[in-house]
Amino acid sequence: MESISVFDMLKIGVGPSSSHTLGPWRAANRWIKIAKKRGHFKQIDQVTVNLYGSLSLTGRGHATDIAVLLGLCGFDPVSFPTDQIDSEIALIRENKTLALNGERPIDFDLEKQIVFNREFLPFHPNGIEFIGLLKNGKFFKKTFYSIGGGFVVEESRKRAAAKKEAFSHFPYPIQRADELLKYCNDLNMKVSEVVYQNELSLRTETHINKDFEAVWQVMLESMYTGCHTEGILPGGLNVRRRAYDTHKKLIRNTQYTNPQEWISCIRNGEVKFREILKWVSCFALSVNEVNASLGRVVTAPTNGSAGVIPAVLMYYMVIENHDANFDDVKQFLLVAGEIGSLFKKGATISAAMGGCQAEIGVSSAMAAGALTELMGGTPEQVLMASEIAMEHHLGLTCDPIAGLVQIPCIERNAMGAIKAINASELALDSDPKNAKVPLDKCINTMWQTANDMNNKYKETSEGGLAINVALSDC
Repeated sequence: MESISVFDMLKIGVGPSSSHTLGPWRAANRWIKIAKKRGHFKQIDQVTVNLYGSLSLTGRGHATDIAVLLGLCGFDPVSFPTDQIDSEIALIRENKTLALNGERPIDFDLEKQIVFNREFLPFHPNGIEFIGLLKNGKFFKKTFYSIGGGFVVEESRKRAAAKKEAFSHFPYPIQRADELLKYCNDLNMKVSEVVYQNELSLRTETHINKDFEAVWQVMLESMYTGCHTEGILPGGLNVRRRAYDTHKKLIRNTQYTNPQEWISCIRNGEVKFREILKWVSCFALSVNEVNASLGRVVTAPTNGSAGVIPAVLMYYMVIENHDANFDDVKQFLLVAGEIGSLFKKGATISAAMGGCQAEIGVSSAMAAGALTELMGGTPEQVLMASEIAMEHHLGLTCDPIAGLVQIPCIERNAMGAIKAINASELALDSDPKNAKVPLDKCINTMWQTANDMNNKYKETSEGGLAINVALSDC
């Protein structure tokens, strides 16, 4: 049984894509770590990186090549200053050298040594191979797969056994939604309480709180930054940032100096239906505009869907409960993370495997369930809300124009957030005994739909809007 921590689902990283940016970045970090462990690192004279399948087809638009370079340089995606990315890449490009892990300068021509291969490897659409030429003329090769949400694996899954052992002491191992519900009923616990006990088996309460505070801080800062930054997003589509203009109209002339004061100001504003819709959309847009500009966001469960959960959580804090505090944030994220893990275990959170239903659909389900518990819903209603949210994202394709995480990706976060709130309200007003579709059945259906979906609608930019709208149209 695969056990997944909430913090595996909610990772701090750099945009625009968890599978195409954060994953390759971490794969490069891991390759260097393995090279050191095997005694190859000091012998590496040259590095070639092969990108396969979806990583190749939409890699340039998703900054996969940039992420690989930063990973090879040994930088950490959690802490590396995003405002230094352009200058760091410019130096590598100009000097045609990079400092491997920040230690060993080697020749590197990114135009020749990062190779985009349209071929798909059998194991997963997102394949990446690192080849190190050693001083003795031999090669040190390793292939990784970025499977969504920043998760990186090897085909042999050598780490799987170790990971299962690490999580074997989960007091409440969960693979399916019905298992989660049974624990809740048998123990008379909320979803968040069951999940929290599992997290306590991995780390202390102090550690958990520290990690949740870091996740929430990045979510809040990405919303704040997005709402206060105007201009055009990079990439060539000339997409104008919209969160800034919407926010300016909503906030009016209110004065504040930091995100905390900002929250208080929003709480004191209007709560008409149209304003609520605009605020939720604004929060979601803001995060994904930051993501699209290589900013720092939280995978929730992916970078492309990073705006849904912060937007719905912020909605709860500024509209539904003005007394909401860190305890509410923690509870929300515990539930959201667990719902996301159910989809990862039973289906996929990779758009290259399942289309956008695997990203926006899953994030909407995560947010819907989490909001439902905060609003007083039962565990049955939590799962019902998650099912409703996903049910109305089934079959959603991934067809980013020019391979950029902008159109239709940014707007989809706003739609996913609104659907999550609506799904929560539907569940709260319903008796789960009358529900016809269990969450597990919906997850199975999503996976079947993913398998039946044409590959051109799975983050390849070979179908849909990606071919019907050209750069010249923009």
